[in-house]
Amino acid sequence: MIITTAGRTNQEMKESAKRIAAELGAEYIDRNKRSVGAIQKQVRDDCIVVGKERLELFPLGENQPFFFHPNSAMFRIKRLLKGESDPFLQAACLERGKSMLDCTLGLASDSIVASYTVGREGEVTGLEGNRYLAYLVGKGLGQWESGLESMDHAMRRIHVKSSNSFPYLKMLPDNIYDVVYFDPMFEENILESDGIKALSRFAVYADLSEELIFQAKRVAKERVVLKDHFRSSRFEQYGFSVNKRKTSKFHFGVIEK
Repeated sequence: MIITTAGRTNQEMKESAKRIAAELGAEYIDRNKRSVGAIQKQVRDDCIVVGKERLELFPLGENQPFFFHPNSAMFRIKRLLKGESDPFLQAACLERGKSMLDCTLGLASDSIVASYTVGREGEVTGLEGNRYLAYLVGKGLGQWESGLESMDHAMRRIHVKSSNSFPYLKMLPDNIYDVVYFDPMFEENILESDGIKALSRFAVYADLSEELIFQAKRVAKERVVLKDHFRSSRFEQYGFSVNKRKTSKFHFGVIEK
């Protein structure tokens, strides 16, 4: 990974880029009025561009960058503000003061909705196996201005950890989170559907296993929740009770403690 600045840069942005490069163990390269493509032609590596308001990830060979955006979370929270329901919240039984471990953070849409719901009395931690995605999403959650103060506060409260789910679960004590959540659909489908297919090589594809679900049940105080395709065999394989939704391509499965 290489780190550089936006085209219109200043000393503050250069210092920020150097600091980020040090944090990520990456190489800082001066922009020197070159395009990102020109830099990558020479260095042949993925590139994070440090701008005034956001970070952009340019995978090698791609013209369009990835940057953090709260995606569907904004629409879902607006619906909650109108008093409407959310299937994810119904499955997880989240409410103010509860805690959740999101083992497949991705772009954090479900974690944002969870954090909004559990409030400042609750806790949401999200795991992302790729450290660059974890860094970009973590920074995005800390900086994005949605126009909804309650949503901004919810994003700021999410704890992002760069870790695969299994080793992280193994080191946790019993019954520490009310809910442990998995969304393998993020890893398999969401990258293409959101038009950022180039990110697929950054995603950490780790299928569920008996041992992983065992650890999740040990860590969860109340329930383990799985979001998956309605035809998925994982629900039956790992003992999830399915909340079937006739009009949706995905269902939520729940293991109650």
